Amino acid sequence: MEIVFIRHGQPEWVRQGLNVIDPPLTELGHAQAAAMAAALAGESFDEVWCSPLVRARQTAAPLFEALGRSEEIAPWLEEIRDPAWHGTPQDKAEAAYAELRGRPTEQRWSGLEGGESIRDFTARIRRGATEFFAERGMVRSDVELPIWEIAEPGSRVALVAHAGTNSVTIAHLLGLPPTPWEWDRFVLGHSSISRLEALEVAEGSTFSLTKLSDVEHLGADQRTR
Repeated sequence: MEIVFIRHGQPEWVRQGLNVIDPPLTELGHAQAAAMAAALAGESFDEVWCSPLVRARQTAAPLFEALGRSEEIAPWLEEIRDPAWHGTPQDKAEAAYAELRGRPTEQRWSGLEGGESIRDFTARIRRGATEFFAERGMVRSDVELPIWEIAEPGSRVALVAHAGTNSVTIAHLLGLPPTPWEWDRFVLGHSSISRLEALEVAEGSTFSLTKLSDVEHLGADQRTR
């Protein structure tokens, strides 16, 4: 089994000095998405899903088109929910993130004031991933090590989502515990491609991270994060 994780292209987080919630892609972001779709157009997938947020849907659109597929949305892939600061000055968000990064690590679990806590976010994504893959016949074995029972070992699934959701899901499948710095654990560039491949072991299968944040399909001037 192979799971391909794609991060969305560059989003327009700030417009005319004001914060944008659920932003669309920038012009560069659309170019990044097109390059990613071209890179994956020759591959076959049993399923392709994207996050419900605009930046992920716009990134996935050229991939769905290249593969001749209709859009399919997985709500559980939604990124961490920010505070309701749409239309507020850019400085407000920058100050909030700076304050979060400056906290002692244990205090970072509560996240941004007014937004979804990091503890709730990691639990939500891990729960969503567990349910999503269980519906496809993949469940964690009843052992201490991160070993999975996989009903369809030859299947290939692509997920177009976010730095946070992709990082949490990758860590979950690798058997790593959650942290309050998931976005820094795996550094994922815009429109990057990461891959997990299941490897057989005596009791079932375990996952190997075979590619992390591959951006070779992007030109040097297109690589952002």
